Amino acid sequence: MTPAEAARRLTGTPATGVRRLGGAVWEVGLADGGTVVVKRHDEPGAALAEAASLAWLVDPAGPPVPGLRGHDGPWLAIDRVEPGRPSPRAAEEFGRRLAALHATGAPAFGAPPPGGPADASIGLAPLPNVPAEHWSEWFARDRIAYYTRLAVDAGALTAAEARTIEGVRVDAPDEPPARLHGDLWNGNVHWAADGRAWLIDPAAHGGHRESDLAMLALFGCPHLDRVLAAYDEAAPLADGWRDRVPLHQLFPLLVHAVLFGRGYARQALAAARSLPS
Repeated sequence: MTPAEAARRLTGTPATGVRRLGGAVWEVGLADGGTVVVKRHDEPGAALAEAASLAWLVDPAGPPVPGLRGHDGPWLAIDRVEPGRPSPRAAEEFGRRLAALHATGAPAFGAPPPGGPADASIGLAPLPNVPAEHWSEWFARDRIAYYTRLAVDAGALTAAEARTIEGVRVDAPDEPPARLHGDLWNGNVHWAADGRAWLIDPAAHGGHRESDLAMLALFGCPHLDRVLAAYDEAAPLADGWRDRVPLHQLFPLLVHAVLFGRGYARQALAAARSLPS
């Protein structure tokens, strides 16, 4: 199936033009004057996982997400959101709205979105979503140990380095499960022409709210200080949250080590060595 054919199937409207945005993502113009973004996922269940994540993140008080037009097999179509520029005002609103989204909660740590698969994906890596009662046990098992083993299998980490990473103390304030975007690096914050920051490409699940914030800080984010200040004002973070940032960043760093190799493995090892064991 071509992107144009997928767009017609998922929207019910013929396509008038296709422009590749990169990878397996296309912008497709429709005969009714609208425009959608069409994506093809090669990982089994990934389109379903993204569709369920988008639906779960819709909340009037939370950051906006693109409208889901449909999904079928590996294909997914969403409304195109006109890009804009980051601004301090948009960053502050984003921080407040992200706090509101997190507060909507989740049934358990590791819980997938309703209707979403337990075997999801983050980028091109697998993402197991197995509900658990206690965050520390779940994060140690299904985020740190799981991806450390994958990184060893990929040749990015040695067995000794893996023991160092798996030996960190996994501890955070006792809070109820938050509804996370799950892959909240800056590239998945879409600064739009309407003056707002939209969420795209989610890998949503139940987790600790500090994880989304730590990932947002990992690769840089425009006006991050404004985002965090507005978030903390709306939903105050527990004492010492900045000291726990490297702990939460172990998850995305290990995912990147699995996908992209030794450089990210070194960063994960440095983060682990900065933490108590």
